[in-house]
Amino acid sequence: MLVQLLKFPALPEIALLIMICVVLLLDLFVKQKRALLSYVMAQLSLVVTLCFVFCLHLVPAQVIFRQQFVWDSVAYCIKLTVLILGIFIFIYARDAMGKKPPKPVYSSEFYVLGLFSILGMLIVTSANSLLSLYLGLELLSFPLYALVATERWQANSAEAAMKYFILGALASGLLLYGFSLVYGTTHSLVISAISQTLSHAGGQFSIILSIGLIFIIGGIAFKLGAVPFQSWVPDVYQGATTPITLFIGSAPKVAGLALAIRLLIDALPSLHQQWQPLLAIIAIASFCLGNLVAIIQTNLKRMLAYSAIAHIGYILLGIVAGTPLGYAMSLFYVSSYALMAMGAFGLIILVSQANYEIEQIDDLRGLNARHPWLALLMLVIMFSMAGIPPTVGFFAKMGILQALISVDQVWLATLAIIFAIIGSYYYIYVVKVMYFEEPTPTIQALQPVQVSRVAYLALSINAILLLVFGLFPNWIMWLAKSAFSVINYPIY
Repeated sequence: MLVQLLKFPALPEIALLIMICVVLLLDLFVKQKRALLSYVMAQLSLVVTLCFVFCLHLVPAQVIFRQQFVWDSVAYCIKLTVLILGIFIFIYARDAMGKKPPKPVYSSEFYVLGLFSILGMLIVTSANSLLSLYLGLELLSFPLYALVATERWQANSAEAAMKYFILGALASGLLLYGFSLVYGTTHSLVISAISQTLSHAGGQFSIILSIGLIFIIGGIAFKLGAVPFQSWVPDVYQGATTPITLFIGSAPKVAGLALAIRLLIDALPSLHQQWQPLLAIIAIASFCLGNLVAIIQTNLKRMLAYSAIAHIGYILLGIVAGTPLGYAMSLFYVSSYALMAMGAFGLIILVSQANYEIEQIDDLRGLNARHPWLALLMLVIMFSMAGIPPTVGFFAKMGILQALISVDQVWLATLAIIFAIIGSYYYIYVVKVMYFEEPTPTIQALQPVQVSRVAYLALSINAILLLVFGLFPNWIMWLAKSAFSVINYPIY
């Protein structure tokens, strides 16, 4: 009986929901050391959920809950990634909260809202219906809106929260309208049924379906932060506190790719000839604008925001390739990028002081003289983001380029290489500031860096993984390719 229960595909989501309820009840009745208890229970929730996902690795693909929920290798890979990222996120956030005066949001609310958002990511990953997909997406998004608004007494935070919420509501409306047009054409909400209906149509698609596809791509682009729906990204990254920016800039990107996979690859593969050019334009515009605008940024968080837009463009190129290899490399790239972004924001948290948060790139001046190990970790993260070997960022970009070249999209691969070289400038500039410039003569800049041991260890592991996955990328690439059944395809 227990073995059968452990093989139930929806067990991780059910377990996480129960643990969230436990955290809420403990927060209500426990008064002493509430913040510490909420943190421990939140981490325990993620660890238990992660164990249940591991137990499902041999469970065959299946659909349950009247075709609303699907379990497959894609769900397995993405859920593992999201849960591992969540564990690191909470470790970094705990360190940031310890440097601030105690406030309600810095105790339990952050962890509860974060767990709800992670639950939404898991539901999006396994959604087999437009209805369950939309509900999971809203469960993912609403806690993020609330998190951004937690510092609403600050002007930047209030502005970022309003912009994020309004644009998010607009994007959700566009996506829901696109769903309604697809449903009106195919008369089904189930993703597999939609795919079968369109495949039997023999290439004859109505204008209504094409319009619905445009709205759906617009919704996906917003959730990923791609051009032309990127305006919220730099404002939210800068306006939100660093732990919240860390959350928004890592795990939701992986869930956004899951959204694209379920809609474009699983539900609408017959429309590939229609959504491929549109997605290619979005990808090109994203890595062009992101890399060019990031060069002129002096604010570190805004620079990382435009860097995120550029990386989303490269992630979309794998889907543009339209092959199993391309899809696998998109999954590999988004997982690698989430790890890189998490490390970058994690270092900002660790270097920031109790009364001074790192904002400008110049705040990192002379970091090597103050703390050589943290500077070295940041160097590895920046090199990985730039795609410099032997980091994992290099192999992520190389996999995307190989997927494009395999389908004769050489011009697109060339354009991606050119802007990747341009984009490497602002990453190397951060390294230059840390190693070759003197510290700014201010009290904050000259203070010794004090970090917690757990967060220090987590950041070290985070950065070392970028090197390990770069030196030995085969097994993680195998995991990504196995999700799309391209294990025998050579990557290099």
